[in-house]
Amino acid sequence: MKPNEFATLPTVYAVGHNYQIIVPVTCETVMWVRVGDKCFYDDSNGILRSGLFTHKMIVPMELLDEARSYTVCYRVVIERKAYFSDLGDVMEYTSDFRPVRQEGAIRIYNIADAHNRVAQPIATGSFFGDELDLLVLNGDIPNHSGDIKYFAAIHCIAGEITKGQYPVIFSRGNHDMRGIYAEQIADHTPTDNGKSYFSVNLGPIWALVLDCGEDKPDTNVEYGHTICCADFRKRQTEYIRSVCESAEKEYAAPDVNYKLIISHIPFSLHYNPPFNIEEDRYAGWCKTIKDNISPDLMIAGHIHNCKV
Repeated sequence: MKPNEFATLPTVYAVGHNYQIIVPVTCETVMWVRVGDKCFYDDSNGILRSGLFTHKMIVPMELLDEARSYTVCYRVVIERKAYFSDLGDVMEYTSDFRPVRQEGAIRIYNIADAHNRVAQPIATGSFFGDELDLLVLNGDIPNHSGDIKYFAAIHCIAGEITKGQYPVIFSRGNHDMRGIYAEQIADHTPTDNGKSYFSVNLGPIWALVLDCGEDKPDTNVEYGHTICCADFRKRQTEYIRSVCESAEKEYAAPDVNYKLIISHIPFSLHYNPPFNIEEDRYAGWCKTIKDNISPDLMIAGHIHNCKV
């Protein structure tokens, strides 16, 4: 049963070779996760964080995969003071965990463009039941970031579908970039040291998560001079090249059987004229990925159609 202090059940997000266990809360707390006899804290340079209502604990993937369970430990903050802060007793919530299976069919469910809907994505995303291996939340889960409360949809959908027992990959969408709190979404979602693009290893799966940013030029009046996605995509071009240069540690590692590309915007298609932008850059991404990575599957959203 979900503790009253938790806004949703925990979610185990995958980034790189780590899991990021995220727990939104309903009141000020400090929090850490225990796996076996090791603890992993949500801290800022040694100070347990209580100022944000989303806790994030980073746990080595190999450790949790072997342990197959974790315990969320937390204290409610009664009053935080300069000295002798007043906190409640330690409370605990333990969850089982199952990593992506090494053999046999792997069941992946992809959800994109929920746009603040919660009940319907939870219902459809529960299709595989306890046989689910991996949930992908592929952008535009909130309708926009104009209110910080909209981030709750991300963790509510993930928590209710997975119950904190299966891994999730999160990919940012273009609507997530819109609104006064868009610049804070990285505090409430899994990232690689703040970057919304990264690779991830999950058992026999290797995935490259890319973020196309917005779907119109930076100068579009819709954005009010608040974005620099052209430069953001340029940085990802260099990142894609660096991944290819480190192939033996990435997609060419001996345990990789399946290679995925995950992106909210399907940049390999002419998806939505007249909003095709930077076609040369995206063509470059496609060529680099095809010639070097040769992925088995690309999973995307954005076009508001369900098709293969």
